[in-house]
Amino acid sequence: MGTTLFDKIWTAHKVADLGDGDCLIHIDRIFLHERTGAVALKGLEQAGRTVRDPKRVFCTMDHIVDTFAGRSDDTRMPGGGDFIRATREAARANGLTLFDINDPRQGIVHVISPEQGIVLPGLTLVCPDSHTCTQGAFGAMAWGIGSTEAEHAMATGTLRLSKPRTLRVRFTGALPAGVSAKDMALSLIGRHSAAGAKGMAVEFDGTAVRALDMAGRMTLCNMAVEFGAFTGLIAPDEKTLAFLKGRPYAPTGALWDRAVRDWQALRSDADAPFDAEIEIDAATLAPMVTWGTSPEQVAPMNTPIPDLHGFADETRRKAAEKALNYMGLAPGQSVQGLKVDAAFIGSCTNSRLSDLERAAGILKGRRVAPGLRAICVPGSTATKRAAEDRGIDRIFREAGFEWRESGCSMCFFAGGESFGFRDRVISSTNRNFENRQGPETRTHIASPETVAASAILGHIGGVADLPRIRETV
Repeated sequence: MGTTLFDKIWTAHKVADLGDGDCLIHIDRIFLHERTGAVALKGLEQAGRTVRDPKRVFCTMDHIVDTFAGRSDDTRMPGGGDFIRATREAARANGLTLFDINDPRQGIVHVISPEQGIVLPGLTLVCPDSHTCTQGAFGAMAWGIGSTEAEHAMATGTLRLSKPRTLRVRFTGALPAGVSAKDMALSLIGRHSAAGAKGMAVEFDGTAVRALDMAGRMTLCNMAVEFGAFTGLIAPDEKTLAFLKGRPYAPTGALWDRAVRDWQALRSDADAPFDAEIEIDAATLAPMVTWGTSPEQVAPMNTPIPDLHGFADETRRKAAEKALNYMGLAPGQSVQGLKVDAAFIGSCTNSRLSDLERAAGILKGRRVAPGLRAICVPGSTATKRAAEDRGIDRIFREAGFEWRESGCSMCFFAGGESFGFRDRVISSTNRNFENRQGPETRTHIASPETVAASAILGHIGGVADLPRIRETV
């Protein structure tokens, strides 16, 4: 009987079987950020322990930094500067690789780790951030942990884990025009709930997945945690290798050749058994927009909000009722056409260069609706500079978007900045929980394309709803 990709990585990293289903797993890479990094490092110091291997630990400033030009340590979050300075001091004292505020490599953890080649196929990688599963797009076992677990991983190079069950999600066929990885993820969660893969290791597979570029694959794996998964991953292929080759932390020369030979075996065997499987025809998918306060409360943009009586599960029905009350919506109503106050393109889900390029293609020659606030925050400083080299920043600015420095920014307002009271926002982020983007802010999650189109229209809508740009001779 064959072996799954996840099982191959698990077995290669198992240090010891601890009984009762628990194992001690070797950790290859640890990433910290300024919101919790200093906490973990201080806890380690107070316990009288040291970082076992500083070369395996990386740290960035991304969660609470300002994204305004000319930013400094001090942020709009009260006390935010203290977090930044404490993390910087602790990282330097422990000899960690630090991507500081003005470092050209700085950015969101899950964007810069692939950019730098820190994540590689077959590795285990952890970070005190739930969306660490993003990096499973490279055939790695990556997952989010807490600060205490980060201390243990830094001190011992291991973590105790209970082996998760496995789920294969296969997207067959080809995506229709205008449908992206974000729509794939939202469709999956909408059909099977935010707990559909609770605690499982999810492998994404199928022709539609293999057709995605690496940015799209990262978006899909990023949303695995919104599906309740322990992690999400995709087998490495030629696209993976092409992306990683030449990255600063990727192997070179003979080591690269040897690594490639090993990575080529990192795929689920044809007869590998999964604990569960889901198959979705990608050709049936459409642009998705959330209507509630969970990624599972979602529907194709041009369909009505479902009738609450359609929820067989009482808990989900009550949650939907509460969400609609918060969002100021009702069953049978369509989100398409809803007036929006703001639009946001950014976050570890959709802030990579190809995300910005697709949005810019829609914005070019157009302007955002009067009175609408529109913000774009690239996922890394390198992404921002690459976009500026291509003139993408100019397109965003001319369309009426604010063009920011990189960081987590308005994904949530830990940095002290938020949208207004009960503002309705169309956002490329991964979560739309109550108050996440501001006080009673009503967030609708969608793809960057839908966000860009809605910003122009002034209401939720798609590219097909945009008037044609009049050509001049």
